[in-house]
Amino acid sequence: MLRNPEITVQTLENLRKLDNLDWIVVICLAFVLYVYMTAIEQKKWNQIAAGLALYGVHWFVEILNAVIQKFSGHALWTASGGTSYLILIGVGIEISFMFSVAGLILSKILPEDRNLKILGINNRIVFAVVNAFIVALIEIPLAASPIFHWVYPWWGMMTVWILIYIPFFLAAFLCYDAKARTNKIFLGSLYGLNLLLLLILIPMGWI
Repeated sequence: MLRNPEITVQTLENLRKLDNLDWIVVICLAFVLYVYMTAIEQKKWNQIAAGLALYGVHWFVEILNAVIQKFSGHALWTASGGTSYLILIGVGIEISFMFSVAGLILSKILPEDRNLKILGINNRIVFAVVNAFIVALIEIPLAASPIFHWVYPWWGMMTVWILIYIPFFLAAFLCYDAKARTNKIFLGSLYGLNLLLLLILIPMGWI
């Protein structure tokens, strides 16, 4: 049995409507620009790569979640309220702005030595798993609130942690250490794929 299946209909009614647009969007945009402009000023290209990598994966999984809704009738998660602008069924503009800088900000705490091991495990993997766990924990109270829902009974904190947030942070932290050419290929391909999917699927009414 689904949790609150009626939430899907309610959420889709608000999809990409401007009715709730609020000035908080401008404030969030200014914050994102400040974070990236500061990194550019300091030539922290590895931090920028980390930020863009996480954000690119974020968009891919949000598109996938919307496609799941199209074919199954219900997304895995829905951003059912409290957002100024619902971009896709599972993400509002405020949380998307947050994910746009999450990889950059959290890459700042990575040890300088990429080969350092913690309990015998490479520190990049440890930091990815731990950061993913913390973010997944935050979803628990969100999912219990009126603004965000896990729709399927088998979808919860553990699945979010393993299937969503660990890939987010692994992408960010691996790109942090990668060569510029590798990042250009990876990020260019990822963002190109996301853009292509959006340009095709939104006009088709699939997402």
